Amino acid sequence: MLRSAMKIMRDLIPDAVRPHRYFAALARERTGQEVISGPFAGMRYVNRSIGSAYVPKLLGIYERELAAVVEEIIASRPTLIVDVGAAEGYYAVGFACRLPESRMIAFETEAAGRDAVTEMAALNDVSDRVTVMGTCDADSLGAVLAGQSNAVVLMDVEGYEDVWLDPEKLSALRSATFLVELHEFSVPGITAAIAARFAETHTLELIWAEDRHRSDFPWQTAITRLLPARYINGAVSEMRPEKMCWYFGRPIARTP
Repeated sequence: MLRSAMKIMRDLIPDAVRPHRYFAALARERTGQEVISGPFAGMRYVNRSIGSAYVPKLLGIYERELAAVVEEIIASRPTLIVDVGAAEGYYAVGFACRLPESRMIAFETEAAGRDAVTEMAALNDVSDRVTVMGTCDADSLGAVLAGQSNAVVLMDVEGYEDVWLDPEKLSALRSATFLVELHEFSVPGITAAIAARFAETHTLELIWAEDRHRSDFPWQTAITRLLPARYINGAVSEMRPEKMCWYFGRPIARTP
């Protein structure tokens, strides 16, 4: 009962006096709920995020370390992008907006995430090219990759990359481009393990996360001027438990 009462109290407190909600509300208002920069600028956004930071996505600075890789993927004109761990669809819908000839498959375990992907695909008029699916496993991933010669796999699965990103279990990965977030805090040694698995088939680019700062939040109000810097730094950060990194894997046969 105490927990329920506290939740009710939190819900009743206005956003303006709750820093994290204030920043989200301000970003929604100032952006018109549309991504304002980065590779997916102009994408209409839902009013929430699923399991990740919301404000950086509206600002277009979410995982900005990957911007060059995102543009490289777009330039390669893949026939299919498979997003495993799609959350609310930042990448699945974002790529659909940029690649009108490509298909997207968004795997998302949480029902709330699948609902959000569906909603955001509709907001951006790409529903016909975004297929939303439930929990991924080796069989379902293999099925969607079968026969694909120019597919890209995006993977953010909180350590399950150790299970699903394995070319010995799924041969289609040998020829697929992939971008995977590595979760060393969940699976110690996973970075080295992935490197070993793809040493013969891919060139791997290791990309490290960068810090976010107060200057990344583009608006000042009376409240933002009064709040300590840590609140604004937190608003533009991505809620990472530690400094994160990604592998971008390019198949050797297609590497220039």
